[in-house]
Parts: sequence; structure tokens; C-alpha cells
Amino acid sequence: MDNSDSAPRLTRRSVLESGVAAAAVLGFAGRAQAATPPAATPPALAAEPATPRMPVTLRVNGQARPLEIDPRTTLLDALRERIGLTGSKKGCDHGQCGACTVLVNGRRINACLTLAVMHEGDEIKTIEGLADGDHLHPLQAAFVKHDGFQCGYCTPGQICSAAGMLDEAKAGWPSTVTKDLTETVALTDAEIRERMSGNICRCAAYPNIVAAIRDAGGPATRL
Repeated sequence: MDNSDSAPRLTRRSVLESGVAAAAVLGFAGRAQAATPPAATPPALAAEPATPRMPVTLRVNGQARPLEIDPRTTLLDALRERIGLTGSKKGCDHGQCGACTVLVNGRRINACLTLAVMHEGDEIKTIEGLADGDHLHPLQAAFVKHDGFQCGYCTPGQICSAAGMLDEAKAGWPSTVTKDLTETVALTDAEIRERMSGNICRCAAYPNIVAAIRDAGGPATRL
């Protein structure tokens, strides 16, 4: 049986009537939504109390530097951001590259891994404090002589680390490649590379760095 005659016919008039009806419904819904008052804004969360500042006096390159700092401030950030000694570089900020190496009481450390407030009264030496006025430190002069740098970003950490390393060798600290602790050993390439392995040079100037340290290291050291 053919029911095509009974099916509603889609005419231009029916389409226009449907559109007008839909617009009226949507307009009413929009006016109703606009009339609804907005939900109450939740009260603002109470601001967290500021971390109290701590007084600390850092003795850097022979000069006392009194500071008021957040106790979470690293020694590196205190040196760079608060004191303005930007020679120590922030490389990885995870103690993996050695660019931030400074000397604390004669020992080389990664300044990014220690808090400034831990070093009250310590003697801190940065790359800015190695030279004696206009006279370069022997390691600085050796790095220039042997072209032990390219971009120079890692150089302050390399030099500070080398200064600490040479003192460690003179004090009798062996490395993992030292074969005989009873013999007088020279700072061979293998010794220098092992002892400086915590300092990365992304320019790969290692041969010249080793040559500079060997030159500045002087005669053989008794371990």
C-alpha cells in the first residue's frame, strides 16, 4: 500500500514557520539564562604566609656580605642574584655539570647543591677572587696560554675545580686511577681527567684544559 500521499510535504512555508518557532524558543531561553543571577563567587583562599627571611653573613673573597634571604636560597643564587658575583654559572642546576663550582674553606663544591644559610662564617672563594689584583692566578694564566676554553661558560667552574683538585693532590688524596700510593706520582692526563670528571665542557676543550692544569700543577706530587 502506498502511503506517500499521507506523508507531510516539506514546503517553503513549513520551513520558514519552523525557523521562526526555533528562534523564538532560543530567544526565550537566552533571556531566561541572562535573568538568572550568577553563582556566588567562592571566597578567595587565604594567602599563604610568606617564608620568613633569615639573616646570614657570607664571607666571599675575603669580604663579609650580610644578607637577609629565604632559607631555601642556594649558595649559587645568593652569589649571583644577591651579591652580584655572576662568574659562577648556573648550568644544569642539579650538580651534574660543575659550572657552579666554588671553593668553600679550600674545598671545591657545587654551589647549586648547597644552601647559603649553611655557610655562615665559611670562607667562600669564587672565580672573581682567584686573581691577585691584575695578576692572574696560575691556573687562569695557564687556561689562557693553552686556550683551555671556547665559549667560556664552564671555565670559571673548571678553574675553581682545578684549584681545589691541585690542593687535594698535594694533601695526598688519591684518585681511582692512582696505582701506587707509596710512589711519587705526576699529574698525568689520566689523573687529571679522573679528578676533573665532575666538570663538563660542552665545547669539548678537554685536551687543552688538561694541558693547562698539567702546566699549572707544577712538579710531581707525593701522595
